[in-house]
Amino acid sequence: MADITKEQVLETLKTVRGPDLEHSIVELGMVSDVFISDGKVYFSITVPADRAKDLEPMRLAAERVIKQMPGVKGAMVALTADKKAGSAPAARPSPPPAAPHAHAHPHSPQQQPRAGKIGVPGVGAIIAVASGKGGVGKSTTAVNLALGLLANGLRVGILDADIYGPSMPRLLNISGKPSQIDGRIIVPMENYGLKVMSMGFLVEEETAMIWRGPMVQSALLQMLREVAWGELDVLVVDMPPGTGDVQLTMAQQVPLAGAVIVSTPQDLALIDARKGLNMFRKVEVPVLGIVENMSYFIAPDTGARYDIFGHGGARKEAERIGVPFLGEVPLTMGIRETSDAGTPLVAAEPDGVVAGIYREIAAKVWKQVATTPQRSAPSIVFE
Repeated sequence: MADITKEQVLETLKTVRGPDLEHSIVELGMVSDVFISDGKVYFSITVPADRAKDLEPMRLAAERVIKQMPGVKGAMVALTADKKAGSAPAARPSPPPAAPHAHAHPHSPQQQPRAGKIGVPGVGAIIAVASGKGGVGKSTTAVNLALGLLANGLRVGILDADIYGPSMPRLLNISGKPSQIDGRIIVPMENYGLKVMSMGFLVEEETAMIWRGPMVQSALLQMLREVAWGELDVLVVDMPPGTGDVQLTMAQQVPLAGAVIVSTPQDLALIDARKGLNMFRKVEVPVLGIVENMSYFIAPDTGARYDIFGHGGARKEAERIGVPFLGEVPLTMGIRETSDAGTPLVAAEPDGVVAGIYREIAAKVWKQVATTPQRSAPSIVFE
């Protein structure tokens, strides 16, 4: 069967009526960002911000007709807001806030969704793992932190929020496509006891994602709230590097229990880490602490220690700004090899020295989650 084309998708969408009930959503110019990969169709429908909730049936109708096209394996359709000056931001309908766990972990803090933010049913706390720049080992830290929390007795999931460069399929050696419940709710993939969701499960590894901000935001919230996570004590979110759309979406619309900042010791990385710290502080998300990754190197043949990127910079930065210092993770061949092989070190060598460091960091993070007061949702103003 021939590949599905953008023209075929738009022709099919001409059967979906727009808000005026006279013209189609294509004729009204509401369809944009059509993207096709591996038989799955992604696109957005632009609607007035104040009518987003009312027009959800239109989104469902568009999703339904595309799924019925021959050769289509699935569809992800996003409502994006045409925000007029002074209007309120649009919001996709989402499941109701999580009820208290009937069988919560005895040490799991009950995170109440902050005012104006909708939680994820069944998920006790959501922790973001972030960095100011790429290349500091943030995703490797996130997956080993999640496994450390799991090893410490918690029920854990991990969301790969890096839409453009998802890492979790490779880091956790997971392949294949997730199944769906009723054609809508995604069943997360699993390995090493972690429940996992990533855009990498939905598109091919080498596919270039070229979405604009609103599409990224909608896809992220769907992966967060339209996934059957079940009962989790904590959901670790591996954020993309920087301070862009994904970070602001998570800060504005998700009741984050806090953020963990990952940095290497040298000044250049710390300068970028400060940007991430300042962003989370501006949006009133608690900073649970800083991890110094690639802190030092122990030569395997001689046992000599080398501070390749300097040493102690992240600890000094934590002390300077008054946030917890969570620990030093060395640069080792084992971390690189197990990450490339899809067998994270905490799972591959649970009794090893470095796995112990990750478990200690996880314990400190969880203690911070349990003791950090949750604030109300902020109003973000760009000056």
